Order: sequence, then structure tokens, then C-alpha cells
Amino acid sequence: MKKITIVILHFINQKLTLGCLESVKKLQTASFKLQTIVVNNNPKENLESLKKRFSGFVFLDTGINLGFAEGNNVGIRKALQDGADYVFVVNNDTVLDKNLVVQLFKVASLNNESGILAPKIYFAPGYEYHKERYKENERGKVFWYAGGIIDWHNVLVSHRGADEVDGGQYNKETETDFASGCAIFVRREVFEKIGLFDKRYFLYLEDVEFCQRAKKARFGVIYTPKAKLWHANAGSSVVGGSLQDYYLTRNRMLFGMGYAPWRTKLALFKESIKLFFTGRQWQKAGIRDFYLRKFGKGSYED
Repeated sequence: MKKITIVILHFINQKLTLGCLESVKKLQTASFKLQTIVVNNNPKENLESLKKRFSGFVFLDTGINLGFAEGNNVGIRKALQDGADYVFVVNNDTVLDKNLVVQLFKVASLNNESGILAPKIYFAPGYEYHKERYKENERGKVFWYAGGIIDWHNVLVSHRGADEVDGGQYNKETETDFASGCAIFVRREVFEKIGLFDKRYFLYLEDVEFCQRAKKARFGVIYTPKAKLWHANAGSSVVGGSLQDYYLTRNRMLFGMGYAPWRTKLALFKESIKLFFTGRQWQKAGIRDFYLRKFGKGSYED
């Protein structure tokens, strides 16, 4: 019998983590074993109440903020050590549809070339970017992610369908540029061949880079629309804040210089010089740290 391990990284907001874990408890299973690992990535957070409430789950403490990439790696390593055939990395600010893992496992079982699967992700009701756009009966049906798109000319990534109401327009299973780290289902063989998330990224774009490595190793990255969940977007960070300024700026340089065509790399270099002098405070810091090779947590301070 195959084993699937869910890895959930906690940093802040135990209320959201509680909601996620409650939805995990309700998951349907079929012909596979299910394990859940919760990684506490914040030494200031005490999860004793969650440990008591979810005694059947495995809880790990990092003792230090390792970032999204390495924090999840702690859980992934444990999952692989425990014999997981698939690892499903899920954000703590999500609520899972009860048939989510069953649908992912079904697709993975039928397609041996699919190394990574990406489910359909909606905004959790009330967490939409543009709340005023939607009728009450549309909430919970607004796309956050229906596939990943990489603009290689500008080294920008985006989510297909973001802010659209689901009317069946993205119901076709298809290859996609990347799976979001919000919910990424990975076959064991992928980790064994290409390694885990790149800890240099710390936060943001580590999922995009991981999928590019997988593609280069000839693993498929597949958008799987029958599997779905809801995301309370930015439950652990502020959209558009200084944290995003720093890590997105630095990591875009790291990703682009590693994977983009040479003409784009040249344009990226020119853009970085301009940004270093005219950008916002933490954008400038991100550019500086890229060239100083200061990765991981880097220089960012709240």
C-alpha cells in the first residue's frame, strides 16, 4: 500500500493552522496510508494545544526560523525517512476539500511521468484581492491558482485564472510551468533525483525553481483540476510589504540568472543596477544581497 505524507509548515496564526488540520482530519482515503507532519518554524510559538488535539499527527520543531524552503525540507526529510511514496506540501492557511488527496493520488497512479501535481486553488471566502467584485454566491469559487505561468522575457511569474470566478474554464488537466508551494504534491523519486527545495531562497520562488529542476530531470508538472482547496492568502505575511520587496527582488535575480535565456539575463542585470539606485529600501537590499551572495534569511529584519 502506498504512503502519502502531508507536510504543513506553521509560522504564525494558530487559528488558521487549526482550521487546516481539522480539514486534514476529514480527508477521504482510498488504497493508501496517510501521515501528517506539522513543522513549527517559529520558536516563539507554542503548539502544545494543537499537539494534544491532533495526537495522531507528527509535530517537529525547528528551533529557529528556517524560512519556507528549509522549514518544509525538515518535514520532507522526515516524510522520506518514514517511507513516504508521495509528499504533499500544504500551506497552513488552507482548507482542504475532503477528496483532494484521493484525486491527486488517482492522477499520480495513472501517470507515472507526472513527478509533481498542482491542484486547483481558490481564495478562501473573504480573502480575495478584490472583495467588492464578487457576489456572495461566488465566494469560495474565485481562483487563486489554476496553473502557473512564467514570463521568461521579464522573469515574472503569475497564476493562471487569478481573480476569475470558476465557470469550468480551467477544468482540463494540463502541463503547467510550475506548481505553487501553497499545495504541491511530489513523487518520492523527484526528491531522490533532484533534491529538496533550495534553502538559498528562504521564502518566495523556491517552488518555481524546484519545478524547473524537476522539468530538467524530465518529470512532468501537471495541473490537476479535480483536486481543490481554499487558501487564506498571505496568512503569514503582508501582501506587498517590505518582506515581499526583499525576498522577491533578491530571489527573482537568483532564479533569473540561473534559468533565463542570456538576453534576459543581460536585461535583468541592467534592471538590477537601476533598481539598486532607485528602488524602495528593501528592494535595494535585495539587489545588494544577491550580488554579495547573501542568501537564506539574508539581511531582512522586520
